[in-house]
Amino acid sequence: IFAFMNYEEIISFLKDKNREFFPEIVELRREIHKNPELAFEEYKTSELVYNYLKKLGLSPEQGIARTGVVAYIKGSQEGKTIALRADMDALPITEQNEVPYKSQNEGKMHACGHDFHTSSLLATAKLLTLIKDKIKGNIKLIFQPSEEKLPGGASVMIKENVLHDVSAIIGQHAMPLIDVGKTGIRKGKYMASSDEIFITINGKGGHGAQPHSTIDPVAITAAAISTAQQIVSRKADPRIPSVLTFGKVIANGATNIIPEKVYLEGTFRTFDEEWRDNAHKLIEQIFTNTATALGASADVNIKKGYPVLVNDPVITEKVQKAMELFLGKENVEELDLWMASEDFAYYTHVVPGCFYRTGIRNKQKNINSHLHTPTFDIDEDVLEFAPALMAFIALYILENL
Repeated sequence: IFAFMNYEEIISFLKDKNREFFPEIVELRREIHKNPELAFEEYKTSELVYNYLKKLGLSPEQGIARTGVVAYIKGSQEGKTIALRADMDALPITEQNEVPYKSQNEGKMHACGHDFHTSSLLATAKLLTLIKDKIKGNIKLIFQPSEEKLPGGASVMIKENVLHDVSAIIGQHAMPLIDVGKTGIRKGKYMASSDEIFITINGKGGHGAQPHSTIDPVAITAAAISTAQQIVSRKADPRIPSVLTFGKVIANGATNIIPEKVYLEGTFRTFDEEWRDNAHKLIEQIFTNTATALGASADVNIKKGYPVLVNDPVITEKVQKAMELFLGKENVEELDLWMASEDFAYYTHVVPGCFYRTGIRNKQKNINSHLHTPTFDIDEDVLEFAPALMAFIALYILENL
């Protein structure tokens, strides 16, 4: 694939160039971080991505899934096409970090590393354009909107045919539980499905001293929540990780007022699509039947979110091998199952894919906050190698597809 280069030479070349571009990549990341935009509102970020790719001599296409950008790096020889994906949206969080690149958009923050993903993929593109005459096949760059919000930008991009010519897809994500300089990877099922639950229990309100004249939706809700926990403990196959959580309950009565209604919100997560559908039915049955038995009614709405993320074993093995060649085996960790969800999962249900983790933690610099927190940040030293690593992964997979 590299004509006159072996793996050691191409890795050395990519690492050297990555270090050379490092200051520019950091500035890119900081520019994106300072100007966070929420799901499907990434207009300035999209423009930045588009202009950068144009300067590389590529022909990017804007407006896919509203704010998405796609471009090709076409090799000198015919071959397969693999995709590299970065997400661009921020979160509705007010940043608490006191850094020169602090968010300038009040109430919005890159608290999940998407600024890192985007700037890193731009740098990967720059590295790959330097050696495109030595590439057999094509590399498709996917800059995706709205990872954080349903229906998920990945699902919209798929509907707009972004995967029509793709043989495999690769994505990375910042991992604050892994030190900078290391990566994490897992074959097979890796991240859970995620569904949103919205329930209203309709009762009959009244005076707290006269419960017999009411249909108390608070007591009914408490009974239903307790019963619903048996879905995981007694209905789920114990070999399938599952979580049912209700994080929001609003009764809005008072010390002496039984309210008319109780409103609940929750989430259900698991790793099996068939069991996922069965669990939805059980949740609805328990809340509906509990309410009916006690004289109330229940309105149950379960919004199906992201599916289970499955790392294709064959592609993932190749990604892991490329990582070990690039970083050394000692810097590639095996990941545990992760109960969070990610819309990259949609891609993995259409084409073989691999979603890996890149360590961004540095305790000595006090960079160890978790994702989706107001103090989240990355050790920017990750940008000294992450773009080159993804470039090498792409080249290695194209050679070995």
